[in-house]
Amino acid sequence: MNAVSAPITRHWHLDARYVPLLITIALFFTMAIAGSIFFDGFFAPQVFLNLLIDNAFLCVVAVGMTFVILTGGIDLSVGSIIALTTMISASLVQQHHISPFITIPLVLLVGSLFGLMHGFLIQRFRLQPFIVTLAGMFLARGLSYLISTESISIDNSVYRFFAETRIPLGSASLSISAVIALAVVLIGMWLAHATQFGRTVYAIGGDEASAHLMGLPVNQTLIGVYVLSGFCSALAGVIMTFYMLSGYSLHAVGLELDAIAAVVIGGTLLRGGIGYVAGTFFGVLILGIIQTLIVFDGTLSSWWTRIVVGILLLSFCLLQQFLEARRATR
Repeated sequence: MNAVSAPITRHWHLDARYVPLLITIALFFTMAIAGSIFFDGFFAPQVFLNLLIDNAFLCVVAVGMTFVILTGGIDLSVGSIIALTTMISASLVQQHHISPFITIPLVLLVGSLFGLMHGFLIQRFRLQPFIVTLAGMFLARGLSYLISTESISIDNSVYRFFAETRIPLGSASLSISAVIALAVVLIGMWLAHATQFGRTVYAIGGDEASAHLMGLPVNQTLIGVYVLSGFCSALAGVIMTFYMLSGYSLHAVGLELDAIAAVVIGGTLLRGGIGYVAGTFFGVLILGIIQTLIVFDGTLSSWWTRIVVGILLLSFCLLQQFLEARRATR
């Protein structure tokens, strides 16, 4: 007698690693739909493009911060490096008449060297990233004050070109800074998911000791993520000079906290190992859309932005803790 094989039932389940990312994307579209329902003109294409235009420098910083947090680290120096970048740029271009084509590569190198210093100290001496980058934050901010305590305006044709040029997209337009930010996001996604560097970053965040045993270049990668963060910070500083057309020692005060918030709201675990650059991108857009909703409302104080971001940040931290506990019990 032939045995009748029983049908195989396959149960589909969603990987818990993707849940915060999907919630972030759903939250952004929910806010966008709510805004279009309650406010006339909110659904205009230019409104959404402005989310990226106004937050281009934050987007670039947050991409670099994502890689640092994926390794289980933190970088508190990013805002101060932005300020230092704007001050060096303004001083060289406006006061010393150095070409922007020399100044911009120079400030990108300065940011990368700051990252190299952080990464070397953290990797070589096993110092806490919080303390090392906190020292870097004070150092960069102090150096910017040494250049000048006053704002330095930039009146240069190259900087004005980057500041004023718009790329038409139908009835809307996009700035060059926003295009740079999108390019950084795409490159960050490629680095994270299509290179050995990215795979090593995730491995370090998952278990650094195991990554060593697998023969992965852990030490070089740890230094590399801080160099990348420093480079992204300096690039964000360049974008801010395009946006503000000035250098100022008080630029980007507290921006490191906004970057961390965007990364966490984007679904990256603070302990490292799980997270996505795409999630960080949507995290930045969520911060931007909260500000836009408050502006369209017109009756709320701008401080409500901080309140809502704080609530979201706590909610995502609790969600991450819940998902981690659930996965541990399986």
